[in-house]
Amino acid sequence: MPNRRSKKKTGKHEFSDELLDQLLESYDGPGDMFGPEGLLDSLKSRLVERSLAAELTNHLGYEKHGNRAETSANVRNGSAPKRKIKTETGELEISVPRDRDGTFEPALLPKYARRLEGFDDLVISLYARGMTTRDIQDQVKDIYAIEVSPDLISTVTSQIMEEVTEWQNRPLDEVYPIVYFDALLAKVRTDGKVVKRAVYIALGIDLEGQKEVLGMWLGENEGAKFWLSILTELKNRGMQDMLIACVDGLKGFPDAIEAEFPKTDVQLCIVHMVRHSLRYVGWKERKTVAADLKTIYRAPTEKAALQALAKFREKWDARFPTIGDIWERNWTNLSTFFDFPIEIRRVIYTTNAIESLNHSMRKLLKTKKAFPTEQALMKVLYLALKRASAKWTMPIQNWGYAMQRFTIIYGDRLPIESQAA
Repeated sequence: MPNRRSKKKTGKHEFSDELLDQLLESYDGPGDMFGPEGLLDSLKSRLVERSLAAELTNHLGYEKHGNRAETSANVRNGSAPKRKIKTETGELEISVPRDRDGTFEPALLPKYARRLEGFDDLVISLYARGMTTRDIQDQVKDIYAIEVSPDLISTVTSQIMEEVTEWQNRPLDEVYPIVYFDALLAKVRTDGKVVKRAVYIALGIDLEGQKEVLGMWLGENEGAKFWLSILTELKNRGMQDMLIACVDGLKGFPDAIEAEFPKTDVQLCIVHMVRHSLRYVGWKERKTVAADLKTIYRAPTEKAALQALAKFREKWDARFPTIGDIWERNWTNLSTFFDFPIEIRRVIYTTNAIESLNHSMRKLLKTKKAFPTEQALMKVLYLALKRASAKWTMPIQNWGYAMQRFTIIYGDRLPIESQAA
């Protein structure tokens, strides 16, 4: 066999032993390898500078010391003063080549940039985990021996708000079979005081059964009036219809939905209703009352559910009349799911899909007593939504079966292609 140079694999790159031997000729212990201005830092600096030189060659159209085209008067013009560049593993001093006309804009290191690609992702990743500016400063300093200023962190994370604005204003699908609405509370500092803000979230299920966060909004407190403004915004962004809106028991919310989407069926979240009902019950009896309520919403038909509700009232009205009153008063919006087969009712009658999303965000909110600004809150929650939605790769369970039923009940409101599928 022919002689081959021995190579060591390092990730996706390969380096010959001869090259490594050359690099190690002046090796003088671990400090010379990993310390400031050591072998690794020097190698990274030279690699960046060689890449910049190659970019300049491509920009000018001829090699250094080579013959340039007669039509081009632009030539190399030395190097700019060395710049300190922050990277994911430390700080480097880089010499950036120049051209006489000043038209050279390296892609690797744009003009005025002080960070190589990847550093911003590091800062944003730490920010997404709820770390404060001080936390990020300490983390970067401990791991990478880099001093970063609060202004730098703010500059890096400010790009998130541009992404949030674009995301919040993106066009939506015309029809969503199910949309879940919910809200959670967060604390923000305003005028020296810590105040509560309601974070409104709308989570849609599209025609393919995939979850999609339609938007996120901040308000002073949860209210039907604010929800109405959100519904108007969703409509303005292209959502013309939703078949079923699954909501909590907020008073006036079903009326707000009817105002913007009069054909939409409203389903009050059974989980919220049970929780609300149990507020009137002492701890000793909660388990028994909860089991009796389950006989209502787990009934096979609406008729059987009404019979179960009547039995519940016979048993508990003497002690807890308010519970029976609440269920009867809201029965129209509580019983929507009975139009569907048992296999898909759970998809409709609970806001579990959005509750699990909110749970991950609540865990993040617990790491901070209060956010310095509403903008900081929005940035962190948006990044949390982004991380959560990256895991949504499969349609929700039994979605094909659900769409068959939707086509029978709401066929004239669904796109023809979805009915054919």
